[in-house]
Amino acid sequence: MTPRISILPKRRLLATAVALVVTGAAMQAQAQSTPNAGATPAAPVETCKLGSFMCAPRPVSYLQCSPNANLDFYDPTVTKDTTLRNTATTDTVSNINGTEGVKVETPEPNLYHMTGGVRLQRADQVLQAEDVTYNADSTAYDAKGNVRYQEAGMLLRADRMTGTTTPNQGDADNVTYQLLQSRGNGVADHAKVTDPMHGRMRMATYSTCDVGKHQWEFRAKTVDLNKDTGVGVARSGTMRFKGVPFMYLPYFTFPLDDRRKSGFLYPTFGSSSHSGTYLTLPYYLNLAPNYDATITPSYYTERGAMLGVEFRYLTPRSNGVFDVNYMAKDKGTDTDFAYGDRGNSDQRYLVKITNSTALGDGFMLGASINRASDNEYFRDFGNDLYTSAVGILSSSVYIAKGGKYWNAALGVDDYQNVDPGLPNYVEPYKRWPRGTFTSEIPVNSWLDVGVDSEAVAFRKTDRVPNGTQLDGNRLDLAPYVAGDFGGPFWFARPRLEYRYTGYQLQNGDYKSTFPDRTPTRSVPIASFDTGLIFDRSTHLFGSDYTQTLEPRIYYLYVPYRNQDKLPLFDTNEMSFDFWQLFTTNRFAGADRQMDANNVTAALTTRFLDDNGVERVSASVGQIRYLSDQKVQITPGTLPTDYNGSDYVAQFAIQLNDKWRVNSSYQWNPNDKQRVYPNPDTGLGGLQGHDTDLATVQFQRRIKGDGVFNFSYRYRRNVMEQFDTSVVYPVSERWRALARWVFARRDIVPVTADGLRFTTFAFSHRTLEATAGVEYDSCCVAFRILGRHYVQDYTRRTNNAIMFELEFKGLGSLNPQSGEYLRRAILGYQ
Repeated sequence: MTPRISILPKRRLLATAVALVVTGAAMQAQAQSTPNAGATPAAPVETCKLGSFMCAPRPVSYLQCSPNANLDFYDPTVTKDTTLRNTATTDTVSNINGTEGVKVETPEPNLYHMTGGVRLQRADQVLQAEDVTYNADSTAYDAKGNVRYQEAGMLLRADRMTGTTTPNQGDADNVTYQLLQSRGNGVADHAKVTDPMHGRMRMATYSTCDVGKHQWEFRAKTVDLNKDTGVGVARSGTMRFKGVPFMYLPYFTFPLDDRRKSGFLYPTFGSSSHSGTYLTLPYYLNLAPNYDATITPSYYTERGAMLGVEFRYLTPRSNGVFDVNYMAKDKGTDTDFAYGDRGNSDQRYLVKITNSTALGDGFMLGASINRASDNEYFRDFGNDLYTSAVGILSSSVYIAKGGKYWNAALGVDDYQNVDPGLPNYVEPYKRWPRGTFTSEIPVNSWLDVGVDSEAVAFRKTDRVPNGTQLDGNRLDLAPYVAGDFGGPFWFARPRLEYRYTGYQLQNGDYKSTFPDRTPTRSVPIASFDTGLIFDRSTHLFGSDYTQTLEPRIYYLYVPYRNQDKLPLFDTNEMSFDFWQLFTTNRFAGADRQMDANNVTAALTTRFLDDNGVERVSASVGQIRYLSDQKVQITPGTLPTDYNGSDYVAQFAIQLNDKWRVNSSYQWNPNDKQRVYPNPDTGLGGLQGHDTDLATVQFQRRIKGDGVFNFSYRYRRNVMEQFDTSVVYPVSERWRALARWVFARRDIVPVTADGLRFTTFAFSHRTLEATAGVEYDSCCVAFRILGRHYVQDYTRRTNNAIMFELEFKGLGSLNPQSGEYLRRAILGYQ
């Protein structure tokens, strides 16, 4: 039986390991808190659910690390509860090396010398050494001979540790350490603790790779640790990959805890076809607990130096961000875009401001201001591999207040065209100002009364040449009464609304088109929505389901009002879909209110599993027109005189978490005259008894975290596209990525003032092609991507390629590619 002897005061016993405790805290703060795969294998990362619009980034994974990567003396049976230290007794265990036993000598009073393989344990702390000497009077200790220390958060090995516990000082030689919560590990020639809050290491390394198998590591000549300030300082440091140094940092600071600190962030580098190779080196300023700033100097080889400043603030009543990028002198030449408005200006800038402020008494101020120096800014300084195309920059400032049954807002909206392939008059009207008021008051359990209202002043700076764009003000009021009756298997929702729209037009130059300066429109809107819900138990594909059958009838009546003399400020006809079977207006915006005497009939069936999850759904519906629809978006257009709308059908199925299918279909049962953009004539003709729209989307999980997507989009005489993307796990470490968007036909009409001024057509052409590979090992990951894509309406194409390298635990050198892939490939994570 192994003897256990309590020989030292328990408050001092494990002080021989204190020299590396500060070191461990510093290195642990540098890495992410990911469980050590060597101690407890990490659970597989949960994949993003099928159908998610955008998946969250994958957390850093160490699943590829060796399952036995701990230092060889690690004992998984030792408790990990650090709260037991203050009350636990200290046990000394002999014979840990198979010798006859521990030998304890006391050559002097209160001087203890233990040899023969000593193991001291208090709760989660375990110290092992061949030779330990402790002086109870001076609190000096000396441990040598294969010194090993384990606690809940770290392991370390040293040839020798010396020091005192009062004051708490220590030195360790030839140190090897490992952090159990963050996978960080490394070595140091010497580690010294001057007090519990300060320490220094010489010739130290750090990596998150397996112990003894460092693909990358950071080496520093000295590392100073200050837990008072929460800052570590490394001097004469080098970053190495496969033993080869590739970055030298004469002075480098890093955090020891969660407190923010000033210092350099990771640089970003890349290339742009319009600006050349660029490099950014951000510097973070921790100004106060509630505000900070990031200064980002950048240099573009084709254009020059740019300075970016981001200032963030948070107060009890306000929070926001001020972000500006400014280039004093752009040495690059102007591009040959047809509608570029940079001109001869050398100054380039981008300003972005967001703010939310509580003004008191329930009032809130919200602001989002975005402004570029010219409409070529994003073409010159946007890295097209990462950022989505930006066509319009919108800005708004609003003051809002709400009550129990009402909300009101007053503000302005402004827009800027930042697509140099389009003229600036495609910008929407500025809304200077715009006010809204909405209210819904429940009179009782089945009756609500309310109002939707808007008052807007529309202003236009750049107008369509020879067009009829004019400024004006608009008031739109829509009070209503709505009922809601129903039970478990039925519902009935009548609604009566009265809509008034009035204008004040600045029509001096357009009296022939808009003879009345103050035109108005008043129209009642009545609707009745009713349906039944039946359900039954059924068996499908080997599983039990609850099937519903939901017939629905919707009646809408809106009398005709001639609106040809009303302007078009912000109104367009919406694309027809299933949702529009049950709406009171097919136009977005208040400048047009459709007339209607319509009945919609629709039928929906669903299959719900035992957990209430919808596994299958199918819907079909059509509007029957009891009278012609006379109101059209463009004056002079003939009424629609057919009897019914397209038949609209939707179908979705997802029997398990591995695959799903969504589809929609619209079939036109009528012979009707339609005008479509055409690359040759710009006109259409008699259309009917054919498919107007069809979409199919298929998504399939592949080998765990892989995914395959296919979608087909068709709109008659306008668009026919195929979109295929895949993330294919080739092996545990390699994934192949690809996306291909091909257009058999893609016609883009650009309109202003309700008129098409140009049409862009793509036929049998690749709109986008992306291919790449990802590699993920224990502590290193990298990604290579290439992309070819149509850049803008002028059919310009661009090619881009990028390489991203990530050292796990330190962060990525160029993380934007992940954002692009999550947008481009549905289900990518």
